[in-house]
Amino acid sequence: MRSKAIKLLAFRRELKDRLALTEDEDAENTSLVLAAHALKKAKTWLLAHGDYELKQEEINTLQNYVKQYLQGVPLPYIIGSWEFFNHTFKVTPDVLIPRPETELLVERAIAFGQEKDSLTLVDVGTGSGIIAISLAASLSHASVYALDISIAALAVAKENAGIHQQNRIKFVQSDLLSPFRGKFDLICANLPYIPSQKMEKLPVARWEPRLALDGGPSGLESIEKLLFQAKSRLSSRACILFEIESSLGNQALEIAHLTFPGAKHHLIQDLAGHDRVLQILLP
Repeated sequence: MRSKAIKLLAFRRELKDRLALTEDEDAENTSLVLAAHALKKAKTWLLAHGDYELKQEEINTLQNYVKQYLQGVPLPYIIGSWEFFNHTFKVTPDVLIPRPETELLVERAIAFGQEKDSLTLVDVGTGSGIIAISLAASLSHASVYALDISIAALAVAKENAGIHQQNRIKFVQSDLLSPFRGKFDLICANLPYIPSQKMEKLPVARWEPRLALDGGPSGLESIEKLLFQAKSRLSSRACILFEIESSLGNQALEIAHLTFPGAKHHLIQDLAGHDRVLQILLP
């Protein structure tokens, strides 16, 4: 990138051309996101002000962002936020990047919760808090708990709850449901579910927290442990919703049948047709 002041449109074109040489499938949008964050302007403003002459400080900031991005740093970690369920959430390298597949779990949880007059729900492994906060915003009658073993992740989640004015959520540092003895009507969890042997082959393992990704040799260790704990912590006609790794649907279903033999078990597919959410409905 040139260091002298140039116009916004020219800079973005140069950036888009550089990004197009990488594996970026949407160089146009990436250039817009980086520029919008650097200039603290909306994308629509950028598109309407191509003749804006960049200040040297803005060029330096953009060059730093581009350097990070070309080194592989995920875009959400560079800009410090990402969209989920029509809201913007703060993200840091201490939490997973929100993904659209998780919205499927949230949609199912809301549908279940709306049928209840009262509801106590828990988001296990809350990370940035996207599930708990989205559910609290949609289910005003619910008592909401958000758990994580990571203090750093809980700090991000609490900040997000404050940003979205969902201050009734109770945040607890916890290894799954260990400290709880009460009954829940709804358990939601996006736990680590990538088999350990797959970890090193995936780009996410380089940047995102391993604690939130590595599901042990089977990929189902945390899920199996939580299901066992849940047996004594669920009310009648309760619901459990897990996000799962797409290749582990049948194994997850088998564990669910063994743990809750009298329940209804269902695998829910994402838009790509992959098994993504395991739903268990108790009688």
